[in-house]
Amino acid sequence: MIASKDSSHISARSPAGFGWLLVGAGGTLGRAVRALLETTGAETVALGHGDLDITDRRAVAEAVAAHRPHTVVNCAAWTDVDAAERDEGAAARVNAMGPRNLARACADSAARLLHVSTDYVFGGDVEHRGTPYAEDAPPKPLTAYGRTKLAGERAVLAELPQATVVRTSWLYGPAADGGAPAGGLPLTGFVGTMTRFAAEPDRTVNVVDDQHGQPSWAPDVAEALVALGSLPRDRTCGVFHATGAGRTTWHELAQEVFRLLGADPLRVRPIGSDQLVRAARRPAWSVLGHDRWAEAGLPAPRPWRAALHEAITQSGTPAQHAGAVATEVG
Repeated sequence: MIASKDSSHISARSPAGFGWLLVGAGGTLGRAVRALLETTGAETVALGHGDLDITDRRAVAEAVAAHRPHTVVNCAAWTDVDAAERDEGAAARVNAMGPRNLARACADSAARLLHVSTDYVFGGDVEHRGTPYAEDAPPKPLTAYGRTKLAGERAVLAELPQATVVRTSWLYGPAADGGAPAGGLPLTGFVGTMTRFAAEPDRTVNVVDDQHGQPSWAPDVAEALVALGSLPRDRTCGVFHATGAGRTTWHELAQEVFRLLGADPLRVRPIGSDQLVRAARRPAWSVLGHDRWAEAGLPAPRPWRAALHEAITQSGTPAQHAGAVATEVG
């Protein structure tokens, strides 16, 4: 999440312990963190869900004790926002109990913990609209997903006060390498869906224009996590926000993707959130502030448009998107 893209200030080599233990390594952010750590030459163990179930306290304790990491990065999460409304208990086991297990294991082994959270801990209150949420703003989640992620944040900081919680939002990144063409990897997330729609000349898309937030390019968030993990713990405890700088709406973001791909942005038409039926409410305002980066002596996040331009340039093919795709998106 470095404005200049100059990573010379990052040293991922740990001053003590084995190195880095990455949990949730198979997801969009986990893959980006793993790729970055590989470029630094840092000793890293990367575990996906099949390797470690973070809801299993004994398994978590054994994994941390066995690998003896200096730094644990938790990218594992239940991220299906609508499914969480139907089974909040299951989401809580992953988003709250799992992080607590990791924090306890880190406390027992003197490892540091970087835990990834979300903008959904905020409710988009009317009084906040127009002003970014500061890192210490009172959370007020609207959804089961937001409640479980907030519970995870609180559990981590209660068990391990020197832990770092890193909130991000509207995440997208390179897809997993499944034999992608030489031109680059397709993209995941909403941005990936829009790249595929843009490639269909007869497709028009209805996208909500009343939800404001910040797109986050996974390699930038990964860089932010590694930068934080390379600093002394007393400079990084508590909450940070790692998102693209600025703000936009889903509709504006979709139009920008179309424009960058040479497609007609007017094929993206605005609609209101009330025109989409969803199990979980989406925050109307989830723009996050970034004051703590300067306090930690690190560069501020770069603008979301600059990151998006890089992402589109690096991707060589229209994206593949997991799950059903609808004409109305938001």
